[in-house]
Amino acid sequence: MVDNRDDIFPKNDTKLVAKLCDRKFGIGADGLILLENGGSTDFRMVYYNSDGNESTMCGNGGRCIVAFANALDIIDNETEFDAVDSRHHATIDDNGIISLHMKDVNTVSVYENYVFMDTGSPHHVEVVANLPELDVKGIGASIRYSGLYGNQGANVNFVSQAGPDIFSVRTYERGVEDETLSCGTGVTAVAIAMKVTGKTEAHSITLQTPGGNLKVSFKQKGKQFTDVYLTGPAKFVFKGEAEW
Repeated sequence: MVDNRDDIFPKNDTKLVAKLCDRKFGIGADGLILLENGGSTDFRMVYYNSDGNESTMCGNGGRCIVAFANALDIIDNETEFDAVDSRHHATIDDNGIISLHMKDVNTVSVYENYVFMDTGSPHHVEVVANLPELDVKGIGASIRYSGLYGNQGANVNFVSQAGPDIFSVRTYERGVEDETLSCGTGVTAVAIAMKVTGKTEAHSITLQTPGGNLKVSFKQKGKQFTDVYLTGPAKFVFKGEAEW
């Protein structure tokens, strides 16, 4: 994440973003986030996938930028910020747990073997029986590049149920073109998909990902979901300087 309030970052340099995100020759990341001046909000979030292209909403990135803004003393324990999909409200408590208000979901498409929706990014959700052994990258890529979603593609989430209101999730992310350890918009889509398809009666759901546990809560009216919140920690790893 880069503090770009002084417009220091060359935003159109996709090769630079990809280089910084490269895990062998760069810093290493699933994406790059710029924190910019927000005008009527506290700040603005600009998100790039690791391939260097500006992308749609990143839910976990949204939680992380709230922690970043707090560390920069831009905000205290509550904020509003702009992102590509909408304006977001978020809170951060004394233990570093961040609750991010996601966009409303007004359309959920249920098919025989999968569910599709847009939670800020497009997501395919599919229940599988062998989640720990699944070839997420191979099968995810075949779905992402299939005729289902055209040139835009979609993120692909594989799910197994671990309890009445607990689900395990592994996600293939477009733009990263690989499995990522956790996807915020993805687990949001999974929680809603499991409610719509009757796998749970809960309105607050725990999602277990390789990167840690998250909670998604919402209000429901038919297939319309409002007051959608993504909640979990954001852990500071390190800081440094980069030259370009």
